[in-house]
Amino acid sequence: MQSRFVALAAALLLSTGAASAQQGAKKNAPAPAAQPAPAPTQAQADGAAAQQPGWIVRCTSVSRDAPLECAMEQNAVLTKTGQTIVLVNIRIAPDTRTPVALLQLPLGLNLPVGAKLQVDEGKTVDLQIQTCENRGCYASTPIAADLLGALRSGKQLKVSFQNMAKETIAIPMPLGDFAAAYDKIK
Repeated sequence: MQSRFVALAAALLLSTGAASAQQGAKKNAPAPAAQPAPAPTQAQADGAAAQQPGWIVRCTSVSRDAPLECAMEQNAVLTKTGQTIVLVNIRIAPDTRTPVALLQLPLGLNLPVGAKLQVDEGKTVDLQIQTCENRGCYASTPIAADLLGALRSGKQLKVSFQNMAKETIAIPMPLGDFAAAYDKIK
């Protein structure tokens, strides 16, 4: 009788332990990943885009003895959803010492068209979209001397791309403090 009681108690403990483990696993399980929203329409971008205050400079180092690597960035987000529409990151490539721009764009783009950069009313620079992942699509380009000069003296950078409906979206990004931020990273 006692051995049957011990076996029953052991089975009960094992089953409640398994149930607790399952509940703990459910509590600790990662939440399902939210699907990013597709590219906005121009009306959404016009009515709800907000930029961070100017260009932000960030510096990091892989160790205390390694040199600092600095980059500057500015982004535009939809105020209602917090979705990043455009993020522009500029850094100096350590090997060539030339500035390189990396753009993060939203998902849902007309990929063959790519993206365009334009300072004020100057000439446009075409960018090929290189890859997309769950946070957005990316394009990168070295910044030529004439574009760098325009960015340093310009008032507004316009980043444009097409959504899946082939509607062109143009996102303005102020350049008022671009030169000061660039001087910090070069």
